[in-house]
Order: sequence, then C-alpha cells, then structure tokens
Amino acid sequence: MAMTTLQKLEKLDRRWVFLAMAVAVAAPLFFKLGLAPMTTPPVRAFYDYVESLPLGSKVLCSFDFDPGSKAELNPMCVSVLRHLLRNGHRPVVITLWSTAPALMESNINDICRDEFGKQYGTDYVYLGLKEGREAVMVAMGKSIRSTFPLDFYGTPVDKLPLMAGVENYSSFECLVNVSAGYPGTKEYVQYVTTRFDIPLLSGSSAVSVPEYSAYYQSGQLKGLLTGITGAAEYEDLLHAPGLALTSMDGQTMGHFVIIAFIVFGNVVFFLNRRRKVRS
Repeated sequence: MAMTTLQKLEKLDRRWVFLAMAVAVAAPLFFKLGLAPMTTPPVRAFYDYVESLPLGSKVLCSFDFDPGSKAELNPMCVSVLRHLLRNGHRPVVITLWSTAPALMESNINDICRDEFGKQYGTDYVYLGLKEGREAVMVAMGKSIRSTFPLDFYGTPVDKLPLMAGVENYSSFECLVNVSAGYPGTKEYVQYVTTRFDIPLLSGSSAVSVPEYSAYYQSGQLKGLLTGITGAAEYEDLLHAPGLALTSMDGQTMGHFVIIAFIVFGNVVFFLNRRRKVRS
C-alpha cells in the first residue's frame, strides 16, 4: 500500500499544483493577512522627507506612467497624494506621458476630492499633460505659468488660487516623480534637480532599481520607492493598506506554496529512491 501511495505521489497531476497556487494568490484578495513588510532605507527616507515638509507646502507631482504599468505604480501615486493631503500639503500634478492624463485625473478625483474632500484650485491643482519631455522639464525651471497656461480643464492658471505666486521650481518645497520610464526620474535628475536646486523624490518600476539606487546613494534622490514592494512598504508606513500590500500578501503565499511543493517533491523522491534501494 505504501509503495502504491509513493508512486501516486511521485506522479501527482500538475493541475493540483496550479490549483494550490491559484488559491494561495487569490486568498489575500478576500482574507487580509496583514503581513507587514520590512521597511528599507530608501522607502523610509521617502516617507521621512514628506513628513519633514512645512505645513501647507506646495509640492509638484509629475506622474508619468501608463495603464500598462498601473498595477505596479498606481499604488505609489495614490499613496503619495494621500500622504501629502493627510499632512496638509498642496499638490500640483502634471504628467509628461500622453497615455496618462485620464488615469491621473481618476486618481486625483478619488483621493483629493472624494476621500479628503479638498477644494480644487485651492487645495490641489491638476495641470494635465504637456508634450515635450526634457524641453518641458527645462521650461518649467524658467516659468511654469508659461509652460502650463491652462490647467487640465482649460481654466487659466491665473484664476487658480493655489497657483498664485507660482513661477518655477523654486515655488515648490520638492518634486515627486512616479514614472515607468522615459521621460521620468533619470531625466529629472539630469536636467532639473541640480540645475534648479529642487529636492527630488522618486517612485519607479522594479526594473529601474540598479540605476535609481545609485542616484539615491549619491544624494540626488531624497527618497526612493521601487516596484510593488516599495509601494507596499510605503502603504504600511502610512497605515493605509491598499493594492500593494494585498499583492505582496499574494506573492508571499505563492512563495510558501512553491517552497512547500519543492520540499514535498524532494521528500517523495528520496523516499522512493530508498524504497528502490531496499528492494
């Protein structure tokens, strides 16, 4: 009987593995595990820098990603807005990606208007898209009002109370960039931070970790969130669990299942080999 059982286990249908993985990954969507990730120094620095800003600071947010990178970067975008508003700061949002405006508007409305009940034009502003990449970055260093004469809704910026006195980067306490690639953090480092002396906080996809970590270590970035892991750490610091923490729970459970099947497969293999040697 034992021999028959071992033989069956050795030839276990792989569909059971797929089913176990599916259950492990999907379970956190319905049952929150609450597994707190370990906070890494770049994420802590990002959080602490926002915490250190003077009350009522104007913060320029450049959110540059598309629906294809939404799963990884949108939790960062939402958390940044939530953190700024919770601390009484006033975000001015732009985007340099032509695929981003509608997505950014949805985030802004969900967080600034619906969740916090802030007043548009006074507590937050959405200037929308300006095509031109590095040229736009440099132009904002000279005059943001000339670069963005109208907001996303076609309202002249002169009619927006929050934009009163805003001339260039010097009108903001810092710049936050959440980007999936070009143009994004690399270009802001190259064309803006040193030239116009504005602190830069970055959120990026995990593939950019090697390059952007060097910017953080050199002090050109004051804080760095990378990938869904960085977003989850940030959500945990904010005590505002969202999609990132849920995704990390799913990944963690998936890893447990993989490890369990690796151990299971090796145990069955060695038991079978010992049985064959004895026979």
